[in-house]
Amino acid sequence: MKLALATCRAYPHLADDDRLLRDALQVRGAAAVPAVWDEADIAWRDFDAVIVRSTWDYHLRTGAFDTWIDRLEQEGVPVWNPPEVLRWNARKTYLKELEAAGIPTVPTRFIEEEGTPLEAILDEAGWDEVVVKPVVSASAHETWRASRASIAADHVRYARLLAGGPLMVQPFLPAIVTEGEWSVCFFDGRYSHAVLKLPRAGDFRVQADHGGHYSAVDPPAWLIEQAAAALRASGWRTLYARVDGCVVEEVFHLMELELLEPGLFLSTHAGAADRFAEAAIRAVRQE
Repeated sequence: MKLALATCRAYPHLADDDRLLRDALQVRGAAAVPAVWDEADIAWRDFDAVIVRSTWDYHLRTGAFDTWIDRLEQEGVPVWNPPEVLRWNARKTYLKELEAAGIPTVPTRFIEEEGTPLEAILDEAGWDEVVVKPVVSASAHETWRASRASIAADHVRYARLLAGGPLMVQPFLPAIVTEGEWSVCFFDGRYSHAVLKLPRAGDFRVQADHGGHYSAVDPPAWLIEQAAAALRASGWRTLYARVDGCVVEEVFHLMELELLEPGLFLSTHAGAADRFAEAAIRAVRQE
């Protein structure tokens, strides 16, 4: 079995976690090699499957990324997660569907048209402080806090971003700073492990690129079940999934369902890379 672990130019030799996956696959007799997704001369048909991993620049080149996924599909190359899942998950409007399915989510206003004032959104929703981000985004790219207190300066940035594409606006949740954000990881729909992420002092972004840090945790059973319910509500079969959310009044509120290129914190739990590798081999054999 020959597998491509799709990565980006910033990580041509794989990110640390993906090297753990590569080693676990090799122990099980599967040759796993890094493959930069937008490298022109890669013969994707030579692989038994492509596992999309650290394609962490997709949000900066969405058209090219969509074209690449289309090409793999047209050439009949098995892809995990499948192309239809990747397309659905690349745009955070999927949160509308999960909310409609009854999953507790962080309230979100999706803004698609220029001319919608930020202040009007805060007035309509009754929010004093919000988080703004592009509908297509990763690693907190262009994600920032806005408030009534700084609405004039915030509107300039808001208008600039909206001119480049749809945005989403959510209330700022103090629980992110005080209690952290959960990332609950699943392989082939089965719970594997979880981490709790916290921002650095004075920030709200939990990503390591912005000074955030994380630790291995064992979530209570009810939290795992609520995260699993969010994944089931998507309706997709997935090789890997990361369910991100925060707990408000003892309810897990979904922030993002990561099915495209999530970091999976494999190094934080013994056996996580092995579980991922075994699920990947099962999935490819069942194609």
